[in-house]
Amino acid sequence: MQATAILKFIRVSPQKGRLVADQIRGLSVERALELLQFSPKKAAKPVKKALESAIANAEHNAGADVDELKVQTIHIDAGSTLKRFQARAKGRGARILKRTCHITVTVGDAQQKKAERNKSQKNKSEGEK
Repeated sequence: MQATAILKFIRVSPQKGRLVADQIRGLSVERALELLQFSPKKAAKPVKKALESAIANAEHNAGADVDELKVQTIHIDAGSTLKRFQARAKGRGARILKRTCHITVTVGDAQQKKAERNKSQKNKSEGEK
């Protein structure tokens, strides 16, 4: 069982968002929420929002047990860029790029991931025989 949540056009640069995403990848959702709650990073708030949405999707749509869920995948992709300019000396202008990102979070059961891993190992061992 998997559930996904996507947040689009978040006003955080993808590079800064990935720093937060790398911290919670593979953790249990309880531990991930706790980590995001006390993180000083700006990107922690929208990532937490996406994670909570994925948890709610898993609970409502698939009837999953929240205590068993883990962060299976989390992607921070680049969105569109807002282009602005700042006035500089001698009538020039400097470009300012205000980057956005798309956050995709997938949560799932820990047992499912183990079952997939066992299945892939079984297929490899059968292929060697």
